[in-house]
Amino acid sequence: MYAVIRRYEGVTDSAEAGRRVDEGFVPLLRRVPGFVAYYWVDAGDGVMVSTSVFEDRSGAEESIKQAADFVRDNLAPLLPHSPQVTAGPVVAAG
Repeated sequence: MYAVIRRYEGVTDSAEAGRRVDEGFVPLLRRVPGFVAYYWVDAGDGVMVSTSVFEDRSGAEESIKQAADFVRDNLAPLLPHSPQVTAGPVVAAG
């Protein structure tokens, strides 16, 4: 498995961002080959974190591209800063 974690800071409206992600991005992500799971977390203080899990690296890389496109087209006013993106193989899971 392969995971991608994105950390967004300076989120201006976490509830609206969550709604847009749930209604618009999650359905797109589910169609990426190798999709396993996705979580969008409100960490408070204008910070939101997403975690995507895929069966392999190619699915994870496709999710990075799709996330960038979705944020640019649908979330730019709510997520004013580029995310910190961390990706790599899952070495332990529960």
